[in-house]
Amino acid sequence: MRDLNLLPKAHLHLHFTGSMRVSTLIEMAAEQGIRLPENLTDNTALQVPADKRGWFRFQRAYDAARKVVRSEAAMRRIVYEAAEDDAREGSRRLELQIDPTSYAPFVGGLTPALEIVLDAAKEASESTGVQVGVIVAASRIKDPMDARTLARLAAKHVGLGPGEVAGFGLSNDERSGDTAGWERAFRIAKRAGLEAVPHGGELLGPEHIKQVIAYLHPKRLGHGVRAAEDPQLLAEIVGAGIALEVCPASNVQLGVYSDPSQVPLRTLFAAGATIALGADDPLLFLSRLTRQYSIARNQGFSDAELAELARGSVRASFARPECKEQWLAEIDQWLAVE
Repeated sequence: MRDLNLLPKAHLHLHFTGSMRVSTLIEMAAEQGIRLPENLTDNTALQVPADKRGWFRFQRAYDAARKVVRSEAAMRRIVYEAAEDDAREGSRRLELQIDPTSYAPFVGGLTPALEIVLDAAKEASESTGVQVGVIVAASRIKDPMDARTLARLAAKHVGLGPGEVAGFGLSNDERSGDTAGWERAFRIAKRAGLEAVPHGGELLGPEHIKQVIAYLHPKRLGHGVRAAEDPQLLAEIVGAGIALEVCPASNVQLGVYSDPSQVPLRTLFAAGATIALGADDPLLFLSRLTRQYSIARNQGFSDAELAELARGSVRASFARPECKEQWLAEIDQWLAVE
């Protein structure tokens, strides 16, 4: 079997704090005298049921990790290490998702927080060879007015290259808030040239996906895996050219499916969906990018089909066309080697 770490690919669903190495989290916490919950340091992947109680446990762990990120140096380190880890796994393009609000108080405000990440992304791109773009993401558990502020901030840094904002997202618990409430923020982002990449269709099913599509007009859906439950909806997603950022390990650890074999990759793939596999939050789930391709391989995907998944990730990325052409050719080369 061909080495999946050598398969060129793009990584389109990775959260900023959730990208951290466990060792980095432990080191940062020790430097600040912060005591971490045992479930963040015991090398056991977080696993919770797919209900509000489970999400609360997940969010509590994520928030505990985020509390150690209190300086520009910490933020820069996270970006660099995310790119470095992606480079080891054959990633050519990383689109790192961040809500800068949580880090703003420690670095002088919202604008400096985003600019630090953008500058670090540019430097990491030059150092590692992985193009690092940024997705600015609002949170469903905050007021939609906050999302409009973020959209206006993101609009000042639009671009397809390293260290630029390529898209605008909406993350956190899908069950929170009214999707229509974020429509205005996404309109602001769209007018500025930012593509919409909201979460949807992981914790909630097809009806929620329909709302996200109707109000937020996504170019990609963060997760979207539950579209497999509605063949007509799935066909509409494929017809509209909406890509799905599928995170198999995350789906299992958050209790959406009980086993990796149940993640409906084959159903989505057979329907013609553009799929971009992602790691979501490897800090909590202890599963990085290549592992997602291993899950597909274990489901019976051939190397030719795995190459097509990688092509889907590249095509769904917001990289420049000439970069995509180069990476697609490199995928062909990977497949050509016996």
